[in-house]
Amino acid sequence: MSSGSRENSTQAGTTGLQERKLRHIEACLRPESQYAGVTTGLERVPWPYRALPGLNLDEVGLTTPLLGRILSAPVLIGAMTGGAERAALINRNLAVAAQRLGVGMMLGSQRVMLEHPSAAASFRIRELAPDILLIGNLGAAQFLSTRTRGAYGAVEATRAVQEVGADALAIHVNPLQEALQLDGDTNWAGMAGRLSEVVPELGFPVVLKEVGHGLDAATLRAVAGAGFAAFDVAGAGGTSWARVEQLVHHGRVITPDLCEVGLPTAQAIREARHAAPHTPLIASGGIRSGLDAARALRLGASAVAVARPLLEPALESAEAVEAWLRQFIHELRVALFVGGFENVAAAQIRPEEE
Repeated sequence: MSSGSRENSTQAGTTGLQERKLRHIEACLRPESQYAGVTTGLERVPWPYRALPGLNLDEVGLTTPLLGRILSAPVLIGAMTGGAERAALINRNLAVAAQRLGVGMMLGSQRVMLEHPSAAASFRIRELAPDILLIGNLGAAQFLSTRTRGAYGAVEATRAVQEVGADALAIHVNPLQEALQLDGDTNWAGMAGRLSEVVPELGFPVVLKEVGHGLDAATLRAVAGAGFAAFDVAGAGGTSWARVEQLVHHGRVITPDLCEVGLPTAQAIREARHAAPHTPLIASGGIRSGLDAARALRLGASAVAVARPLLEPALESAEAVEAWLRQFIHELRVALFVGGFENVAAAQIRPEEE
């Protein structure tokens, strides 16, 4: 291939990746992107009510340590997007709101910026949010080599973190999404071993996360010695990325039963808590209210992550994102208050209470 052909191919690839990111955004805004029959299970977690809570609402403590930072509330803006101008607008509005409220933020998959540096600007939000916990993001599939590409390693992971000034890196696992994606990455044999090689080489915290179909106990046991600093269980019940991929490529969901596969968020938290009792858990997947968040914390999560409910506000303004999050955090505080819990740690169920 001539140098001119390579340049044209790169430009075409960049355009293709950016177009896919835009189509992901559009698909996520459609109601069909959400699980149809599976719920998070959080609605079945009992929440205590005390008519004499014994404390004042404004005394309820929400500050939470996570990955070496202190969050003003146990809340992260979940991974969404990057790589296109519309995605850059979303990330900027999310970052400004996160900085104002003192919550964390996880970036969308950074593969596009590693392979096409022109896309990096859409991920660079540190100037807007100098004080927040910022988590980068790469797909686990990129860490295995295939016939068409080499495997990512410590160099690429470190670059993803350093180029955006992140504090940590999430490595997302998404085999169902990839299996239903056009030309998805379906080579997963040996993945646990590969991650156990890469993670110890990195000089920053690494989070293992699903994308919305749940981390199960067997997966966590398989990577028990890898050194992950936290697990984001990302359970079923919210956005189904299997559905998103089919909406992007077919305009409709063509395998609805397969797209409902996954561990509900409540079940994923429980399995993770027992499989990795000493590792912080991030609960995501269908977290839609402060009471959802409180219930997830009750089950043992250290923090929750919210993505889909913030997408439309992020397309509007940073103020719209901030307003949604303020209400969400207020709901969480009220839930803890009426439960008689003075802080996040007090709300978590102890082993002897189970």
